[in-house]
Amino acid sequence: MSPEPQTANDRITSPRSARIRAAAKLTRRSWRAKEGRFLAEGPQSVREALVAAAERAGRVRVRVFEVFVTDEARERHPDLLDLAARARVRVHTIAAELVPEISDTVASQGVIAVCATLDVPLTEVVTGDSRLVVVLSQVRDPGNAGTVLRVADAAGADAVVLTSSSVDAYNPKTVRSTAGSLFHVPVVTGVGLSEVAELGRARGLQVLAADAHPPAHDLHRPRDTGLDLARPTMWAFGNEAWGLPEKDRAECDGAVAIPIYGRAESLNLGTAAAVCIYESARTAQL
Repeated sequence: MSPEPQTANDRITSPRSARIRAAAKLTRRSWRAKEGRFLAEGPQSVREALVAAAERAGRVRVRVFEVFVTDEARERHPDLLDLAARARVRVHTIAAELVPEISDTVASQGVIAVCATLDVPLTEVVTGDSRLVVVLSQVRDPGNAGTVLRVADAAGADAVVLTSSSVDAYNPKTVRSTAGSLFHVPVVTGVGLSEVAELGRARGLQVLAADAHPPAHDLHRPRDTGLDLARPTMWAFGNEAWGLPEKDRAECDGAVAIPIYGRAESLNLGTAAAVCIYESARTAQL
């Protein structure tokens, strides 16, 4: 069966359009949770969503309801129209002045998709076959969360968990920061660190806190303290400002510190996560 043809009704010029108003509500977290939908903005994010929806394969089940594009974006990204046709997703051309209604960016690229939320149950992705799981506990900055999710995708992680105290995975800035990786890696939300750590251990993963407070293993001298990063590992990363509180560190099997060779006081969350996650991925390949 061929995709539905485009019609004159697919051009939207009024801010009172029911579709625009419905999409605009998704800029609010409460409405995203109620509707089970979110906005993915930018050519890269929308492209990855449409590819996943069209292929109906991979580890993440993706559903795209509709795509909004400006005339300029249609001309600049014809591949997105082809992908939307493959995925049987209707594309609406909207007037450029309507973009701010459904976008929170200063200079939008004029491509926005409405997608179904992607949450999966914790027990579905943390299994006896899991080798690398990334947990964000009390991480509040959407850009940081998106960056870590993108790193986890690149390193081949089995899943990313955002605890109930962390930023919304579907915050528009979080989604943009993943650069499409949100549609590649299973994501779990709304759980507590203790629950995640307990299940991880039960499934054979060691639970490591990325934390420099002693006592801690040295990431670059693992043999000194018996740290084995070749083992299946669940990494826990804490808040950007204060890291993991003592009670959260106690939920983990041990802490790991990244050595600082220069004069910097510390690494930011995204960089620290990248170093730790890739060290696990590298060691697993040896």
